[in-house]
Amino acid sequence: MSHRVVMVLFDDFQLLDLAGPADVFSAAGLLDANADYRVEVTAVRAGAVRSLSGVTVTAGSPLRSVEGPIDTLLVVGGLPARMVSAETAELVPEIRRIAAVSDRVGSICSGTLLLAEAGLLEGRRATTHWAVGDLLSREHPNVRVDADRIYVRDGNVWTSAGVTSGIDLALALVASDHGHDLAREISRWLVVYLQRPGGQSQFSTPLSARTPKREPLRDLQSWIEENLNADLSLEVLAGRVNTSVRHFSRLFRAEVGVSPARYVEHVRTAAAKRLLESTDEPLDRIAGRVGLGTPETLYRVFHRHLKISPGEYRRRFHGKES
Repeated sequence: MSHRVVMVLFDDFQLLDLAGPADVFSAAGLLDANADYRVEVTAVRAGAVRSLSGVTVTAGSPLRSVEGPIDTLLVVGGLPARMVSAETAELVPEIRRIAAVSDRVGSICSGTLLLAEAGLLEGRRATTHWAVGDLLSREHPNVRVDADRIYVRDGNVWTSAGVTSGIDLALALVASDHGHDLAREISRWLVVYLQRPGGQSQFSTPLSARTPKREPLRDLQSWIEENLNADLSLEVLAGRVNTSVRHFSRLFRAEVGVSPARYVEHVRTAAAKRLLESTDEPLDRIAGRVGLGTPETLYRVFHRHLKISPGEYRRRFHGKES
């Protein structure tokens, strides 16, 4: 029996959100005759669908004509600003309709926003591209967003992070259907991780912090960034803005959105990431420069925020050619 995969597109979709999973499913069939995935591409209207990169893909059928049963329904992503359109108004009800006749439903990248709009993520855990995690949380407060995960499964609903994580999601779907051995063989053929180390944080900006309204707090942020290896305890920071520790903590959290300690640790982590990317300095030197003291502390902080070690981060993101 073939496994029917329906992938939903729209104008200005992210091409790799389609191509990555489609290639995984194709490779599954080439490596194992029992893994017979049949990928169908659909959109609001049949015919040419323009991707964000300008490459055009042909949708074989309009969404309104798609009927069940469907084994896997996948919704791709794109730039959120371009996803809010008259087309989206037509798209969301159709996604809701065909999800009802699908054994499992998934999204790649910001396609999670469309699943949420269709009401398919209410009360569920989900992930999405790190850049739109806050948007998803704000517009759909009943969705439990885990923005650091590469993919999340909650029952029969699967969501994935940014762009290439659609490949991770598809490999996980194949593993669920046919076992990890086949998924591992596909990853070898496609030269990708079967399960990549770490989460999205290693690729994202380090902290979504607000700019304070008060000038003393803005000046303090600049001073912190310029003095990472100084004593940045609450007492010292509060003293620089001439207030009590208790009042400073409340004021900083209210204006910046995070606690002073969390802000300092994230800024130090960001600085360590830049040094690992651009220098060959040893870990003890980097830990000292950014105020984390020892390589052991640097290691713990990286695992807490990025889920990988500083050494692994350097191997993956160092700027020099191999």
